[in-house]
Amino acid sequence: MRVRIEDTCTACGLCVNTCPDVFQMGSDVAEVIVDEVSEELEDDVQQAADECPVEAIVVE
Repeated sequence: MRVRIEDTCTACGLCVNTCPDVFQMGSDVAEVIVDEVSEELEDDVQQAADECPVEAIVVE
């Protein structure tokens, strides 16, 4: 699984709280810190995407 964050991110931090092994806060927006999401973290990443208030997380 791959994941990316679009520029609509409002830096609310929900994704970082949900899955800190994949997301971190950058200077202005959240950032993805892995190239490929491990299978054990896929559910957490999907939860972060589903709960993102501006739908900025794209799971591929």
